[in-house]
Amino acid sequence: MIELEDIDVVFYPGTPDERIALDRLDLSLDDGSFCVVVGTNGAGKSTLLNVLAGAIRPRQGRTVIDGTDVSSWPVHRRAQWVSRVFQDPMVGTAPALSIEENLAFAAMRGRRRGLRMALNHQKRARFRDELARFGLGLENRMGAAAGLLSGGQRQVLALLMAALNRPRVLLLDEHTAALDPRTAQLVMEATRRIVAEHRLTTLMITHNMAHALEYGDRLLMMECGRVKLDIAREEKRRLSVADLVQRFGGASDQILLQANA
Repeated sequence: MIELEDIDVVFYPGTPDERIALDRLDLSLDDGSFCVVVGTNGAGKSTLLNVLAGAIRPRQGRTVIDGTDVSSWPVHRRAQWVSRVFQDPMVGTAPALSIEENLAFAAMRGRRRGLRMALNHQKRARFRDELARFGLGLENRMGAAAGLLSGGQRQVLALLMAALNRPRVLLLDEHTAALDPRTAQLVMEATRRIVAEHRLTTLMITHNMAHALEYGDRLLMMECGRVKLDIAREEKRRLSVADLVQRFGGASDQILLQANA
């Protein structure tokens, strides 16, 4: 279980630019939950992921993963339990390294340092099998540099790398926003498959309201650093995009535009 307790994040405190990013936020995620987060820009969505990843230290509150208080853990220490896929397909993979080398580095995340083979026949076979399931032909290009892949292919690779060691929490930070609709759909189907097969506890930010309703078993809508709506699976299934916008109430024009995009 993932627990955030009384999380308070303020940017530029004590200055004219002071802004509350998370306002004493409480949130619990059950094991295997796939939770989708929506909201306007500045609602606190990315800050929430940054707190979980350890990139932002709140001024108060606790972050607990499977009963362990990780509030003081830096990003590199949390990396053994927390994986993240970013919006930019260029982030999360090393462009000069081959596909198999990227996967080999991902497989070593969170493990003790030492001398060992990064790649061998067994690991290559595993990586090939994992890649083949996406139907992109990447299993036949294992030696190709990641920088030669399309945006969608790199995002699928980044997603596979993030999930390779079965993290305790997977963070998806608008990971389809930079892709065209067809490629975004491909990446979302890959996301659904990986999360379901490995029962990964997942937190996904999106501005795509259709994706927010179609994927995941729980929907959070944030505003001003707080969770304004918390919608469970059965209720979410009955909602349309128009229903969701209406539920938001005082949503900005930006949300309305994004919902209709």
